[in-house]
Amino acid sequence: MKCPFCAHEESNVKDSRPAEDNTSTRRRRECPSCGGRFTTFERIQLRDMIVIKEDDKRQPFARDKVLNSLRVALRKRPVDIERIEKTVSAIVRQLESFGDNEIPSRKIGELVMKALAHLDTVAYIRYASVYKDFRNTDDFNEFVADLQAIQLSTNDADIDFKVKKKKKPDTAA
Repeated sequence: MKCPFCAHEESNVKDSRPAEDNTSTRRRRECPSCGGRFTTFERIQLRDMIVIKEDDKRQPFARDKVLNSLRVALRKRPVDIERIEKTVSAIVRQLESFGDNEIPSRKIGELVMKALAHLDTVAYIRYASVYKDFRNTDDFNEFVADLQAIQLSTNDADIDFKVKKKKKPDTAA
């Protein structure tokens, strides 16, 4: 592994252990040339996936793009990074399980939407506003109305779109 500090071609592994989500290995490394220490992560990759964009352009799948889109949607929301990482790993596993090397970007967006629906309603709406390309407040209001209808009509325990309401302060003294 090349040193990120001095670009020396080799480094020594000082510590190796499973990462928090058990889908990757965390390695602590030291450069024999400059003495710099750094951490690397190793993940299993079943196949090289290619994303087919809406305009039919193809580009390599980047796990970090999924992670960043979730982070943006979940910014300032009460969801810890470990849970976000596990969600990204689950999305990647689902994509790999499809068996195709070429994945339409729309499919990735749908999986992200589904995951956000389970994680946080506000983040789900944030992501949907970009993903579904809301043009005005009517688009937004229609989406929220549909979401509320789903909340009222679903009895499926696997789908939880409920927004947590703030508790009223206890007035009993």
